[in-house]
Amino acid sequence: MSAPAVEDPGVGHAMRQPQPPVWVDEAEEHRLLDLGDGLIRSRARGVWRLVQYGLLTLILLPVQMVAVALRLRLAERLPRFYHRLCLRLLGFDLVVNGRRLRDRPVLFVCNHVSYLDIMVLGSVITGSFIAKAEVAGWPGFGLLAKLQRTVFVERRRSAVARHGDAIAERLKVRDNLILFAEGTSTDGTRVLPFKSGLLAAAEREVDGRPLKVQPVSIAYTRLNGMPLGRGLRPFLAWYGDMELAPHLWDVVALGRITVVVEFHDPTSLEEAGSRKALAIVCRDRVAGGVSRANSGR
Repeated sequence: MSAPAVEDPGVGHAMRQPQPPVWVDEAEEHRLLDLGDGLIRSRARGVWRLVQYGLLTLILLPVQMVAVALRLRLAERLPRFYHRLCLRLLGFDLVVNGRRLRDRPVLFVCNHVSYLDIMVLGSVITGSFIAKAEVAGWPGFGLLAKLQRTVFVERRRSAVARHGDAIAERLKVRDNLILFAEGTSTDGTRVLPFKSGLLAAAEREVDGRPLKVQPVSIAYTRLNGMPLGRGLRPFLAWYGDMELAPHLWDVVALGRITVVVEFHDPTSLEEAGSRKALAIVCRDRVAGGVSRANSGR
Protein backbone atom coordinates (compact mmCIF):
# COMPACT_ATOMS: atom_id res chain seq x y z
CA MET A 1 0.00 0.00 0.00
CA SER A 2 1.59 3.26 -1.08
CA ALA A 3 2.16 6.14 1.32
CA PRO A 4 -0.23 9.11 1.00
CA ALA A 5 1.03 11.86 -1.26
CA VAL A 6 2.11 15.06 0.45
CA GLU A 7 3.02 18.49 -0.74
CA ASP A 8 5.21 21.32 0.47
CA PRO A 9 2.91 24.03 1.89
CA GLY A 10 5.09 26.58 0.12
CA VAL A 11 3.83 29.67 1.98
CA GLY A 12 6.22 31.28 4.40
CA HIS A 13 7.87 27.91 4.92
CA ALA A 14 10.87 28.15 7.19
CA MET A 15 13.06 25.92 9.32
CA ARG A 16 12.85 26.73 13.01
CA GLN A 17 16.00 27.16 15.07
CA PRO A 18 15.84 26.55 18.83
CA GLN A 19 15.78 29.88 20.63
CA PRO A 20 16.44 30.52 24.33
CA PRO A 21 13.44 31.64 26.41
CA VAL A 22 13.13 35.32 27.31
CA TRP A 23 11.42 36.21 30.56
CA VAL A 24 9.45 39.45 30.86
CA ASP A 25 7.62 40.37 34.05
CA GLU A 26 4.03 41.64 34.07
CA ALA A 27 4.94 45.31 34.63
CA GLU A 28 7.37 45.23 31.70
CA GLU A 29 4.73 43.63 29.48
CA HIS A 30 2.28 46.44 30.22
CA ARG A 31 4.94 49.07 29.44
CA LEU A 32 5.72 47.42 26.13
CA LEU A 33 2.05 47.12 25.17
CA ASP A 34 0.77 50.55 26.22
CA LEU A 35 -1.17 51.75 23.15
CA GLY A 36 -0.03 55.35 23.44
CA ASP A 37 3.66 54.96 24.24
CA GLY A 38 4.27 51.22 23.98
CA LEU A 39 7.20 49.84 22.04
CA ILE A 40 5.39 47.01 20.28
CA ARG A 41 1.84 48.32 19.97
CA SER A 42 0.82 51.36 17.96
CA ARG A 43 -2.51 53.09 17.37
CA ALA A 44 -1.33 54.44 14.00
CA ARG A 45 -0.25 50.97 12.90
CA GLY A 46 -3.62 49.56 13.89
CA VAL A 47 -5.56 52.15 11.90
CA TRP A 48 -3.38 51.67 8.81
CA ARG A 49 -3.73 47.89 8.91
CA LEU A 50 -7.51 48.08 9.31
CA VAL A 51 -7.75 50.43 6.32
CA GLN A 52 -5.69 48.05 4.16
CA TYR A 53 -7.64 45.03 5.36
CA GLY A 54 -10.96 46.75 4.66
CA LEU A 55 -9.93 47.81 1.15
CA LEU A 56 -8.64 44.32 0.27
CA THR A 57 -11.86 42.74 1.52
CA LEU A 58 -14.09 45.20 -0.37
CA ILE A 59 -12.16 44.55 -3.59
CA LEU A 60 -12.25 40.74 -3.42
CA LEU A 61 -15.68 40.32 -1.83
CA PRO A 62 -17.76 40.80 -5.00
CA VAL A 63 -15.36 38.59 -6.97
CA GLN A 64 -15.87 35.75 -4.50
CA MET A 65 -19.64 36.29 -4.47
CA VAL A 66 -19.79 35.83 -8.24
CA ALA A 67 -17.46 32.82 -8.10
CA VAL A 68 -19.62 31.12 -5.45
CA ALA A 69 -22.86 31.92 -7.27
CA LEU A 70 -21.53 30.50 -10.57
CA ARG A 71 -19.81 27.53 -8.86
CA LEU A 72 -16.47 28.50 -10.37
CA ARG A 73 -13.20 26.85 -9.38
CA LEU A 74 -12.08 30.31 -8.32
CA ALA A 75 -14.45 30.10 -5.34
CA GLU A 76 -12.16 27.49 -3.82
CA ARG A 77 -8.85 29.13 -4.67
CA LEU A 78 -9.52 32.81 -4.00
CA PRO A 79 -9.93 32.46 -0.18
CA ARG A 80 -6.41 31.03 0.14
CA PHE A 81 -5.00 33.96 -1.84
CA TYR A 82 -7.04 36.38 0.30
CA HIS A 83 -5.83 34.86 3.58
CA ARG A 84 -2.21 35.00 2.43
CA LEU A 85 -2.51 38.72 1.70
CA CYS A 86 -4.25 39.31 5.03
CA LEU A 87 -1.38 37.65 6.89
CA ARG A 88 1.08 40.01 5.23
CA LEU A 89 -1.03 43.12 5.82
CA LEU A 90 -1.57 42.30 9.50
CA GLY A 91 2.08 41.57 10.23
CA PHE A 92 2.09 37.79 10.61
CA ASP A 93 5.20 35.69 10.03
CA LEU A 94 4.12 32.15 9.21
CA VAL A 95 6.29 29.10 9.91
CA VAL A 96 5.04 25.82 8.44
CA ASN A 97 6.42 22.45 9.51
CA GLY A 98 5.53 19.01 8.20
CA ARG A 99 3.82 18.16 4.94
CA ARG A 100 0.21 18.67 3.97
CA LEU A 101 -1.58 15.76 2.32
CA ARG A 102 -2.08 16.35 -1.40
CA ASP A 103 -4.66 13.60 -1.96
CA ARG A 104 -8.26 14.81 -1.66
CA PRO A 105 -10.48 14.93 0.22
CA VAL A 106 -8.87 15.27 3.65
CA LEU A 107 -10.35 16.09 7.05
CA PHE A 108 -7.86 18.40 8.78
CA VAL A 109 -8.32 18.23 12.57
CA CYS A 110 -6.91 21.22 14.46
CA ASN A 111 -6.69 22.90 17.86
CA HIS A 112 -8.38 26.27 18.22
CA VAL A 113 -6.89 29.43 19.72
CA SER A 114 -8.62 32.36 18.01
CA TYR A 115 -10.67 33.58 15.06
CA LEU A 116 -7.21 34.33 13.64
CA ASP A 117 -6.85 30.57 13.07
CA ILE A 118 -9.20 30.94 10.09
CA MET A 119 -6.81 33.31 8.34
CA VAL A 120 -3.71 31.30 9.24
CA LEU A 121 -5.04 27.86 8.28
CA GLY A 122 -6.91 29.28 5.29
CA SER A 123 -3.60 30.52 3.88
CA VAL A 124 -2.04 27.04 3.77
CA ILE A 125 -5.06 24.75 3.22
CA THR A 126 -7.39 24.89 0.25
CA GLY A 127 -10.64 23.85 1.87
CA SER A 128 -13.70 24.83 3.88
CA PHE A 129 -14.20 25.01 7.62
CA ILE A 130 -16.74 23.15 9.72
CA ALA A 131 -18.06 25.73 12.20
CA LYS A 132 -20.81 26.09 14.77
CA ALA A 133 -24.01 27.62 13.41
CA GLU A 134 -23.64 30.81 15.49
CA VAL A 135 -20.67 31.90 13.37
CA ALA A 136 -23.00 32.47 10.42
CA GLY A 137 -24.58 35.37 12.33
CA TRP A 138 -21.37 37.14 13.30
CA PRO A 139 -21.11 40.63 11.75
CA GLY A 140 -18.65 40.62 8.87
CA PHE A 141 -17.00 37.33 9.77
CA GLY A 142 -20.23 35.44 9.17
CA LEU A 143 -20.41 36.67 5.59
CA LEU A 144 -16.76 35.80 4.98
CA ALA A 145 -17.35 32.32 6.40
CA LYS A 146 -20.30 31.77 4.06
CA LEU A 147 -18.23 32.89 1.07
CA GLN A 148 -15.58 30.33 1.98
CA ARG A 149 -18.39 27.76 1.77
CA THR A 150 -18.19 26.92 5.48
CA VAL A 151 -20.29 23.97 6.66
CA PHE A 152 -22.32 25.26 9.62
CA VAL A 153 -23.39 22.69 12.19
CA GLU A 154 -25.86 22.89 15.05
CA ARG A 155 -25.53 21.01 18.31
CA ARG A 156 -29.13 19.76 18.33
CA ARG A 157 -29.45 15.99 17.86
CA SER A 158 -32.25 16.55 15.34
CA ALA A 159 -29.80 18.33 13.03
CA VAL A 160 -27.11 15.61 13.01
CA ALA A 161 -28.46 13.76 9.96
CA ARG A 162 -28.75 16.96 7.94
CA HIS A 163 -25.19 17.94 8.80
CA GLY A 164 -23.98 14.49 7.85
CA ASP A 165 -25.61 14.80 4.45
CA ALA A 166 -24.05 18.23 3.87
CA ILE A 167 -20.60 16.94 4.79
CA ALA A 168 -21.05 13.85 2.62
CA GLU A 169 -21.87 16.03 -0.38
CA ARG A 170 -18.73 18.10 0.14
CA LEU A 171 -16.56 15.00 0.42
CA LYS A 172 -18.19 13.52 -2.66
CA VAL A 173 -16.86 16.40 -4.75
CA ARG A 174 -13.47 16.05 -3.00
CA ASP A 175 -13.60 19.21 -0.92
CA ASN A 176 -11.14 19.36 1.96
CA LEU A 177 -12.70 20.13 5.35
CA ILE A 178 -11.09 21.79 8.38
CA LEU A 179 -12.40 20.99 11.88
CA PHE A 180 -11.61 22.51 15.28
CA ALA A 181 -12.06 19.37 17.33
CA GLU A 182 -11.89 20.90 20.82
CA GLY A 183 -15.29 22.45 20.23
CA THR A 184 -14.11 25.78 21.66
CA SER A 185 -11.08 28.08 21.66
CA THR A 186 -8.40 28.13 24.38
CA ASP A 187 -5.60 30.35 25.69
CA GLY A 188 -3.12 28.60 23.40
CA THR A 189 -0.99 27.09 26.17
CA ARG A 190 -2.75 23.74 26.20
CA VAL A 191 -4.92 21.56 23.99
CA LEU A 192 -8.25 20.35 25.34
CA PRO A 193 -9.49 16.79 24.71
CA PHE A 194 -10.92 16.44 21.22
CA LYS A 195 -14.64 15.70 21.10
CA SER A 196 -15.18 12.36 19.37
CA GLY A 197 -18.71 13.42 18.37
CA LEU A 198 -17.25 16.16 16.17
CA LEU A 199 -15.28 13.54 14.25
CA ALA A 200 -18.38 11.93 12.75
CA ALA A 201 -17.21 13.13 9.33
CA ALA A 202 -14.30 10.67 9.62
CA GLU A 203 -16.79 7.80 9.34
CA ARG A 204 -17.46 8.70 5.72
CA GLU A 205 -15.75 6.76 2.96
CA VAL A 206 -14.53 8.15 -0.35
CA ASP A 207 -14.58 5.75 -3.30
CA GLY A 208 -14.90 2.87 -0.84
CA ARG A 209 -11.83 3.92 1.14
CA PRO A 210 -11.57 5.47 4.63
CA LEU A 211 -11.40 9.25 4.72
CA LYS A 212 -7.88 10.52 5.43
CA VAL A 213 -7.56 12.55 8.62
CA GLN A 214 -4.56 14.83 9.20
CA PRO A 215 -3.97 16.46 12.59
CA VAL A 216 -2.71 20.07 12.43
CA SER A 217 -1.39 22.19 15.30
CA ILE A 218 -1.34 25.98 15.43
CA ALA A 219 0.55 28.09 17.96
CA TYR A 220 1.17 31.83 18.26
CA THR A 221 4.71 31.89 19.57
CA ARG A 222 6.44 35.26 19.28
CA LEU A 223 5.75 38.99 19.19
CA ASN A 224 8.55 41.01 17.59
CA GLY A 225 10.81 38.04 18.20
CA MET A 226 9.95 37.88 21.90
CA PRO A 227 8.45 34.58 23.12
CA LEU A 228 4.83 34.93 24.17
CA GLY A 229 4.34 34.23 27.86
CA ARG A 230 1.03 33.85 29.67
CA GLY A 231 0.76 37.63 30.09
CA LEU A 232 0.98 38.34 26.35
CA ARG A 233 -0.93 35.32 25.07
CA PRO A 234 -4.45 36.78 25.61
CA PHE A 235 -3.62 39.51 23.08
CA LEU A 236 -3.80 36.78 20.39
CA ALA A 237 -5.88 34.00 21.95
CA TRP A 238 -9.63 34.68 21.92
CA TYR A 239 -11.61 32.64 24.41
CA GLY A 240 -14.05 32.80 27.28
CA ASP A 241 -16.15 35.97 27.35
CA MET A 242 -13.72 38.19 25.40
CA GLU A 243 -15.43 40.71 23.10
CA LEU A 244 -14.52 40.45 19.42
CA ALA A 245 -14.09 44.11 18.38
CA PRO A 246 -11.73 45.22 21.21
CA HIS A 247 -9.68 42.05 20.79
CA LEU A 248 -9.32 42.59 17.03
CA TRP A 249 -8.19 46.18 17.65
CA ASP A 250 -5.49 44.92 20.02
CA VAL A 251 -4.29 42.43 17.39
CA VAL A 252 -3.95 44.91 14.53
CA ALA A 253 -2.06 47.38 16.76
CA LEU A 254 0.62 44.82 17.67
CA GLY A 255 3.98 44.38 15.93
CA ARG A 256 5.21 41.28 14.08
CA ILE A 257 3.49 38.07 15.17
CA THR A 258 5.03 34.64 14.61
CA VAL A 259 2.63 31.73 14.21
CA VAL A 260 3.68 28.11 13.78
CA VAL A 261 1.57 25.56 11.90
CA GLU A 262 2.61 21.91 11.92
CA PHE A 263 1.10 19.15 9.77
CA HIS A 264 1.33 15.80 11.56
CA ASP A 265 1.27 12.21 10.33
CA PRO A 266 -2.14 11.38 8.84
CA THR A 267 -4.42 8.64 10.10
CA SER A 268 -7.99 7.38 9.59
CA LEU A 269 -10.89 6.02 11.58
CA GLU A 270 -10.09 2.53 10.30
CA GLU A 271 -6.50 2.84 11.49
CA ALA A 272 -7.45 4.23 14.91
CA GLY A 273 -10.25 1.73 15.48
CA SER A 274 -12.98 4.02 16.81
CA ARG A 275 -13.98 7.69 16.93
CA LYS A 276 -12.88 7.91 20.56
CA ALA A 277 -9.47 6.45 19.72
CA LEU A 278 -9.17 8.72 16.69
CA ALA A 279 -9.88 11.76 18.87
CA ILE A 280 -7.12 10.72 21.28
CA VAL A 281 -4.58 10.06 18.51
CA CYS A 282 -5.26 13.41 16.84
CA ARG A 283 -5.26 15.33 20.11
CA ASP A 284 -1.95 13.82 21.23
CA ARG A 285 -0.22 14.68 17.96
CA VAL A 286 -1.59 18.23 17.98
CA ALA A 287 -0.71 18.75 21.65
CA GLY A 288 2.85 17.65 20.92
CA GLY A 289 3.10 20.18 18.11
CA VAL A 290 1.75 23.02 20.28
CA SER A 291 4.17 22.13 23.08
CA ARG A 292 7.15 22.09 20.70
CA ALA A 293 6.18 25.41 19.13
CA ASN A 294 5.59 27.18 22.45
CA SER A 295 8.90 25.97 23.83
CA GLY A 296 10.80 27.03 20.68
CA ARG A 297 11.81 23.50 19.69
